[in-house]
Amino acid sequence: MGDSFKTSTNSSSEWRQTCARWLSIVLFAAGFYLSGNARESVAANVPPPGVTEADAVLAGGCFWGVDAVFKHVKGVISVTSGYSGGSEKTAQYGMVSTGTTGHAESVKIVYDPSRITYQQLLKVFFFVAHNPTELNRQGPDTGTQYRSIIFYTDGEQKEIAESYIAKLDKGKAFPEPIVTEVVPLKQFYPAEDYHQNFLEQNPDNPYIVYNDLPKLKQLREQFPSLYNP
Repeated sequence: MGDSFKTSTNSSSEWRQTCARWLSIVLFAAGFYLSGNARESVAANVPPPGVTEADAVLAGGCFWGVDAVFKHVKGVISVTSGYSGGSEKTAQYGMVSTGTTGHAESVKIVYDPSRITYQQLLKVFFFVAHNPTELNRQGPDTGTQYRSIIFYTDGEQKEIAESYIAKLDKGKAFPEPIVTEVVPLKQFYPAEDYHQNFLEQNPDNPYIVYNDLPKLKQLREQFPSLYNP
């Protein structure tokens, strides 16, 4: 009976060891699968290795104020005022101001995607930089050159922009429907030198004082975590 008991005990022990080994294999596989999914999830929100700069081109009325706002956003590397939507030969302030060139006064924003996301830039664009419910105008300025546009550079920007606008409209974030266009960027043409960094160079200009300085105050108060003095 002693030998039988030992045999039974050994068999039971071996069975438990086998189960333990299989359990460890299953847990390891599950952990590897979950960690893989976690890595994929994180990777979806982190720029690819080596990507330290990205571009965003936006139009929302006179580029003086839009330029100034984004120059005070953390993670933004540079902002350039210019024209988008028309041809190179008509990318001149005097011609664009006629409203017949297809151009809109725009800004090209170079930003660090590891410090600020494209959607965060759009949030500032919609809630601070301009009024996205005004069609072919912005404040005191009228004409198609002042229309609201997101010029996307790739499919991901297009998807983010359209999804965000749909979300804002569905949530009735504004009293009127958003009229912002979402179109592919064909070309961005820098504006004349005297338009660059206009607010900083002309802080006492009446147009700047009345229309654009309040936007900087709004940015600081509404998005303090994004504000860069």
